[in-house]
Amino acid sequence: MQSAIQKMFRDSAEVKLRFAGEAAPRIESVARRMAEVLRRGGKLLFFGNGGSAADAQHLAAEFVNRFLRDREALAAIALTTDTCALTSIGNDLGFDQVFSRQVEALGRPGDLVVAISTSGNSPNVLRAAEAARRLGCVTVGLTGGTGGRLAKVVDEAFVVPSTETPRIQETHTTLGHALCALVEDLLAETGSRQRAGGSSQ
Repeated sequence: MQSAIQKMFRDSAEVKLRFAGEAAPRIESVARRMAEVLRRGGKLLFFGNGGSAADAQHLAAEFVNRFLRDREALAAIALTTDTCALTSIGNDLGFDQVFSRQVEALGRPGDLVVAISTSGNSPNVLRAAEAARRLGCVTVGLTGGTGGRLAKVVDEAFVVPSTETPRIQETHTTLGHALCALVEDLLAETGSRQRAGGSSQ
């Protein structure tokens, strides 16, 4: 059993390191886009199913409250938390619209949505990503394996190089933490420059 434990941790670390080596430039790019959206008064929307729903809620909470820095609250919403909306939409329109309907209601041009699907083929996630693009939102996909259809319909796709759902989800969590930390740093830098500019006048 202990050798199996060691293997799980080793496999997780190897997938994360491989992903980071391939995706670092895109991680920086998306962090900058997120910071710019928030700086302009836009918001971040997160959604996914099952474990990816938990990731959506986790990351939205990190932005709204704090990650590593004490700072102003940031506008982020997980579309997985409103049981009245989820069940009414699912009942009246179908489960494939539980996220897209909320995107249509809450999304605005220039907002950024993060669609999470380990397979990249969840119908409700795909439909919401497509709705977001029609609205003029920036779309980011977190997926794995071959990327599925999701990788083809978003502006920026993060495809974890694994077909094992646990390894994909573990990497998504680390990616989310990296984005939170980078966005906080970027916004802090902007605030420091603005204060410095104001004090010199």
